Amino acid sequence: MILLTQTLIQIVQAGGGVVIDLNKQMYLPQTLIQVAQAAANSGATVTIKNPNFLLPQTMIQIAQAGRGKVIFEI
Repeated sequence: MILLTQTLIQIVQAGGGVVIDLNKQMYLPQTLIQVAQAAANSGATVTIKNPNFLLPQTMIQIAQAGRGKVIFEI
């Protein structure tokens, strides 16, 4: 399923956990940071699968924004 960026953020803000497979749909790093921030605020868990295109520094930024609510499936 393809979700618009704002819809994805709203789902996570509402407390819904999501699995984002970057092989199926690409999101900008800034979007992933926003999703991670929403997870940190709501308590939802976000799993990011196949983060192959993300730079290590970007992954660190996403993890910091998520405050323990983001899982990278490598």
